[in-house]
Amino acid sequence: MLVQPEGTHLAQLNVARARFELDDARMVDFVGALDRVNAIAESSPGFVWRLQGDVGNATDVKVTDNPRFIVNLSVWQTPEQLEHFVWNTIHKRVYQKKSSWFEPLGTPHLVMWWVPVGHEPTPEEAMARLAGLVEQGPSERAFGWESLPNVKLWMSQRCA
Repeated sequence: MLVQPEGTHLAQLNVARARFELDDARMVDFVGALDRVNAIAESSPGFVWRLQGDVGNATDVKVTDNPRFIVNLSVWQTPEQLEHFVWNTIHKRVYQKKSSWFEPLGTPHLVMWWVPVGHEPTPEEAMARLAGLVEQGPSERAFGWESLPNVKLWMSQRCA
């Protein structure tokens, strides 16, 4: 189990591969929820920063050749504050509908790691952390909810 080192914040990346193009009618509820979810994140206790492209969210930030592969990258003061946002806001309702919009990846879609206070991770850095998690499993450099002793909502909520 990991304990947050002093002088750090928590970075998180989650990735998804959309079942359809983002302008497809079947994606309208997801795309329509983005601004609201992002606004709630930004006003949540502990929120520090999030990656944004030209459209105000990160759906236009490309990290692979697949145009339907999207990323969400953010920094939070603590894991507990991120956990609260993920499982106690509208984000939870969006997450629960993810199978309607996104293909199963077959590998981890979420990675977290500690960053020095003030650091804004790049998409390349974040994708390297995800690759490390996929290839080597959880470590000090790349981990998931299961590595954090003070967060437990993910166990009951992710499959609810």
